[in-house]
Amino acid sequence: MSALDDIHAFLPCPTPDSWIAAALEHQDLLLIDHANCEKKAASTALNLLYRYTDDFDLLNKLSRLAREEMLHFERVIAIMQQRGIAYGSLSASRYAARLHQDIRRREPERRIDTLIVGALIEARSCERFAKLAPHLDDELRTFYESLLKSESRHYRDYLVLARNAAGGSLIDDRIDHFLTLERELIESPDKELRFHSGPPG
Repeated sequence: MSALDDIHAFLPCPTPDSWIAAALEHQDLLLIDHANCEKKAASTALNLLYRYTDDFDLLNKLSRLAREEMLHFERVIAIMQQRGIAYGSLSASRYAARLHQDIRRREPERRIDTLIVGALIEARSCERFAKLAPHLDDELRTFYESLLKSESRHYRDYLVLARNAAGGSLIDDRIDHFLTLERELIESPDKELRFHSGPPG
């Protein structure tokens, strides 16, 4: 099974075609939000590095992830600069905030849930890069296709770390909980287009 096949099998639903159509009509906005997402992904990894210093596997994996996300951020803003796209402020989508609302507050449950949410976000990013790429110009298509390998590894790393944090206990019920919530967020309409938003409504 390829990395992308694995992600398709993991995610609860595909991105709606109506979201793809809207994204292609507003590529400048999508690039701005993509830059924001890369910064947030690096910030999340760094926060986890500070919070959980007892896990060398987590420290190594998320240190690498944070570096890669910042390199992706630099590439996005370089493309924006070349295209004359101003880096204006955008409100955050409901997607990540809503997923984080269901993270439990006690440890080790908090660590497990946070890592599951990280896996979901990375998997959805990868799926959307793959769906958008065939419809983009050569530069963006090549860039998005180049992200698939690292984003799919980030998804796997987060999931492995979540299972490790459970210390042998099963976490399938928590994964299923977040998958159900993620499906609702991806399939229900959103007023504002963002990289992880639902279809336009």
